[in-house]
Amino acid sequence: MVEELFSAENQIGSIVLGAIGLLLLMSLAIVLFFYFTRKRIIKSELEKAKLEIDHQKELLQSTIITQEEERKRIAQDLHDAISSKLNVVSLNAHLLVENNITAQEVSKIGTSIEKVTSTVLENSRRIAHDLLPPTLDKFGLLAALEELCEELIETGKFELDYKLDYPMAFLDANNELHIFRVVQELMSNSIKHSGAANITLRLNTEENLLSLQYQDDGKGFDMGSTKNMKGLGLSGIKHRAVILEGELEVESSDGNGILVNLKTLGKHAN
Repeated sequence: MVEELFSAENQIGSIVLGAIGLLLLMSLAIVLFFYFTRKRIIKSELEKAKLEIDHQKELLQSTIITQEEERKRIAQDLHDAISSKLNVVSLNAHLLVENNITAQEVSKIGTSIEKVTSTVLENSRRIAHDLLPPTLDKFGLLAALEELCEELIETGKFELDYKLDYPMAFLDANNELHIFRVVQELMSNSIKHSGAANITLRLNTEENLLSLQYQDDGKGFDMGSTKNMKGLGLSGIKHRAVILEGELEVESSDGNGILVNLKTLGKHAN
């Protein structure tokens, strides 16, 4: 009887020890599972953070390059359109104070100075307009885009089909400027690089979503070429889309023109 009791106690003890061991193993397995899972999550988060940092660095570099290119363009415009012309005015002005100059020569020099200064004034207005279109500042995005479209039509080089549906102040002033610059850059690319004959522009709003679509039938380009993306100003457009917190889609291939879709929320989005 005593032996049976000892045997039963030993069995119970073995079962208890086995259960405790099993619980310890399960606890260890759970701890290891959560440890390695957490480690994977942290690694994944670090990789995402690195990708985001790399993306931000790329955007910053793109912004700096775009700014430098813009500065070079403005500097070149100032030199070609203003500084060189003012040099001509300065030379003519020196001629006016020379001795023995005839009345006919004075009249001729005066006419030349008047002509050059008129050109300088026209060029300075154009440069100021490119920097910040007064129509955009005074009347908003819709009026500025309509003016831009009319200017393109007046060149007589393109068939432009445009429809603009934009309520006043749908975006704030800064974002209106970004949308204007996107359209301006796309039109500039069509004029300078595409060889297009037809351009389509659509701008509309639905509830609190703005949609911009731009298309031309030009020669297009290889989307895989980083050189093309930078050379055609698309890096600057991508940067503006990020600032707008918008969705940008660009489709193009050799011989098939370009299609750009940009969507962004209005200023009253929740």
